[in-house]
Amino acid sequence: MRSFGIVALSVMLGGCASVTRGTTENISISSTPSGVEAVVSGMDVPTTCTTPCSVVVKRNADISITFQKEGYQPQIVPLSRDVQTGGAAGFAGNLLLGGIVGMGVDAATGAATDHKPNPVIVTMQPSVPHAAPRAPRKPRPPREPQAGT
Repeated sequence: MRSFGIVALSVMLGGCASVTRGTTENISISSTPSGVEAVVSGMDVPTTCTTPCSVVVKRNADISITFQKEGYQPQIVPLSRDVQTGGAAGFAGNLLLGGIVGMGVDAATGAATDHKPNPVIVTMQPSVPHAAPRAPRKPRPPREPQAGT
């Protein structure tokens, strides 16, 4: 009966990091200049916002952000996932409370990870203006012979 109680408690608690940190996080996005379109890929539904903005993403998602604005070169920023101190502590807490089930939940949800960089800050580079095409040269009129030669 005691074993059953421990297993039941483990299942109810899920993963420690899942409980203490959640399965989503807020990503702050900004740019110089502001007013840049940021397309966030890797979410269930691709999301677009105008900088400065923020989006809520799943911790286990592979996120990249594409920045675009007329007159500037587009930029793509891939985010990486790192285990942070708080996430590691929550994941380690599974040893005491959540056991294997809790570790599995945390691993599946990415609850022990954070996306980096956060905040995402870019400086847009102006596009190289295209040179205007040259007008075709008009042929020169033939020279008339000079008198006295």
